[in-house]
Amino acid sequence: MSRTPTPHISANNGDFAKTVLMPGDPLRAQYIAETYLENPKRITAVRNMFGYTGTYKGKTISVMGAGMGMPSIGIYSYELFHFYDVDQIIRIGSAGALQDDLNLMDVVIGMGACTDSCYAMQYGLPGTFAPIADYGLLKSAVEIAETQGTKVVVGNILSSDVFYNENSTVNDLWRGMGVLATEMEAAALYMNAARAKKKALCMLTISDHIYTGDALSARDRQLGFRKMMEIALELA
Repeated sequence: MSRTPTPHISANNGDFAKTVLMPGDPLRAQYIAETYLENPKRITAVRNMFGYTGTYKGKTISVMGAGMGMPSIGIYSYELFHFYDVDQIIRIGSAGALQDDLNLMDVVIGMGACTDSCYAMQYGLPGTFAPIADYGLLKSAVEIAETQGTKVVVGNILSSDVFYNENSTVNDLWRGMGVLATEMEAAALYMNAARAKKKALCMLTISDHIYTGDALSARDRQLGFRKMMEIALELA
């Protein structure tokens, strides 16, 4: 008996491409599909988490929202990897900068994803798992960015379960360890990919700076991450 559609994705077998671009915001997924893809078809809209498949320069690509937080992307990426035979997921999200040399709209690639989440407990490992990106995807993304003339910063990011943290020193602690920026999804995506023996990469655009207070509007976050989107489309 087929395991698709799933409780969270209404698509059928074969509806998704082998590569899925995954922003957090479903409206950003819609924007990417309608702006960049030829003949985009909406294949899922459960809970208004929109997913589309179309072509870009002759390649079949899917794009789907992931929601906010590791439980959300954990569900969607698991189902895509295990039930829809997706080979690689490229997260294209927003992040808050922790380091002084990062500015709004800078593109960061998460080589590793530190986390305060307990997501890895399900694996029963006798130690601490280090969630990392697929090196081939990371290397290709950097090369594409260089070709496009887009500066990218590669390094460690933080995937946190907490947006409003009661501990006022927490950002200082991660900043002190050289962590570039904070977001809420990559670690779960990287762990799901590792367990499924699939590929994943997280690319982020700086939408706010934790220390300077600079921030983009909600509309800018939805529509303004073109450099990151174009790297991901070429990478797919």
